[in-house]
Amino acid sequence: MEKKIRNFIVDNFLFGDNSVTFSDDDSLSENGIIDSTGILGLVNFLESEFQISIENEEITPENLDSINKIVQFIKMKIGQMSMAD
Repeated sequence: MEKKIRNFIVDNFLFGDNSVTFSDDDSLSENGIIDSTGILGLVNFLESEFQISIENEEITPENLDSINKIVQFIKMKIGQMSMAD
């Protein structure tokens, strides 16, 4: 999951430039990797790739500002979906 997310970020926001290094805990916004418009592209990717639905009120730095936060958020969303079944 982390690898898919990192690859999407590098390909779409760093234009494939692997020389830009960032850890899974680094803030994507504070490091200038992703901006508010980019978040919408990230949300579309996450919804499509992981078959989840992200509500507007869930689009927050607490959920989407680092790879680790994104992974935790996706796991939580998938868990909610399986509990609803």
